[in-house]
Amino acid sequence: MIIRFGYVSHAITLWEASPAKTLTFTRYKAMEEKERMERLLIATSLNLKNTIRMLHYNIAHDIEVYRFSSSLVPLATHPEVRWDFVTPFKKEWKEIGTLVKKHKLRSSFHPSAFTLFTSPRQEVTANAIIDMDYHYRMFEAMGLEKEGTLNIHIGGAYGEKETTILRFHENLKQLPSHIKKVMTLENDDKTYNSDETLLACQKEDIPFAFDYHHHLANPGEEPLEDLLPKAFKTWERTGIRPKIHISSPRSEQAYRAHADYIDADYIAPLLKILREINVNVDLMIEAKLKDQALLALVDELSKIRGVKRIRGAALQWK
Repeated sequence: MIIRFGYVSHAITLWEASPAKTLTFTRYKAMEEKERMERLLIATSLNLKNTIRMLHYNIAHDIEVYRFSSSLVPLATHPEVRWDFVTPFKKEWKEIGTLVKKHKLRSSFHPSAFTLFTSPRQEVTANAIIDMDYHYRMFEAMGLEKEGTLNIHIGGAYGEKETTILRFHENLKQLPSHIKKVMTLENDDKTYNSDETLLACQKEDIPFAFDYHHHLANPGEEPLEDLLPKAFKTWERTGIRPKIHISSPRSEQAYRAHADYIDADYIAPLLKILREINVNVDLMIEAKLKDQALLALVDELSKIRGVKRIRGAALQWK
């Protein structure tokens, strides 16, 4: 079994490398027309350049799994802005895609918690489609629309779980099929648990991005050793290895919050089950210290007997 490890958006080891430089709509509205576009271009340029820096960092450290920031383009989906963020940066988008393809990196986006298909309000669904389209267009600009994935949660239950999940399936019909094709769904730490998310994935033919921390905060009834093989099966049509999100609780009192690092003991039961299933998987680390948490965990796990570090961020269990 080979496990590759990835992290989310910002390699904090790099100096001034945030890929999420922003511009608020309030500030945007206060500017003159010419300055507005200048500020949008400057912020986006910095975000793309920092993303390129992080890709080179990942390549140097053999980190093959990476989640792009959803905030690469300020105000991209705001109804009063909605600007062309592709044409001015064709070179940068292409450079990002070329790096990903050349070095066989796995890339993804995770649209915000407001991107959901469970709301009874049509405007919420319409905005979710706009946001999914924004992320897909970034993949298109990179040339990664056939290999990247867009991960979201099912959404809120609105006090009526059974009715709401039916609405989820109905609202999802509005999402263009080419975007739905690259979707994944993740179990939630408060509402739809692993069992319920798996059922939705099976019904919609969407890969299940299982989150271990969320599962322990909001468990279903099916044992993990039975659930995971079914979750992995949802990935088969994609030709992409299954992905699991891992994080550790910040404390017992703040159990759902993410800690700075990953507690190896906390994820040990998961690793034991994965070893028994013996399937190659990717683990996306959702820790506050991001790339540093990744490298620390890989180093710690590599010291376990029977585990071999085969690349900077990949381990093989014998």
